[in-house]
Amino acid sequence: MAEYTRKQVVDEANKLANMLANIEEIDRFKQIEEKLNNNERVQSLIRRIKAMQKQAVNLQHYGKKEAQEKAEKELDRMQAELDEIPIVAEFKEIQVTINDILQMISGTIAREVTNEIIRSTGGDVLTGQTKAQKENDQSCHH
Repeated sequence: MAEYTRKQVVDEANKLANMLANIEEIDRFKQIEEKLNNNERVQSLIRRIKAMQKQAVNLQHYGKKEAQEKAEKELDRMQAELDEIPIVAEFKEIQVTINDILQMISGTIAREVTNEIIRSTGGDVLTGQTKAQKENDQSCHH
């Protein structure tokens, strides 16, 4: 069984991060983000939404309930308009995809570390118990 230093593991993690940064989905994300940043309609809407959010916060602060509700309705309308723009929908989709990939990778690492600990202690991967846990369970039942 090979022993690794923490530095070696971190170096490998950096290599993995570098590989990930160059997968096709990340490339796609960069392309869509660039299109999004260069889309004047999208940028104008985002600016208007940010301004309206500030206004809504101010209205809430001064207790102007009716005006605040009106501002929030307008915010919802602008947000819906933004969400209907195809490039925005594409951007949200690719964000979800990348998030799924990252969760899958971190889940795989966590699971394999746990399984390796169980295996190396003579435990049972199927039940998810180390040898000590198994023996402890058996002694409790007698």
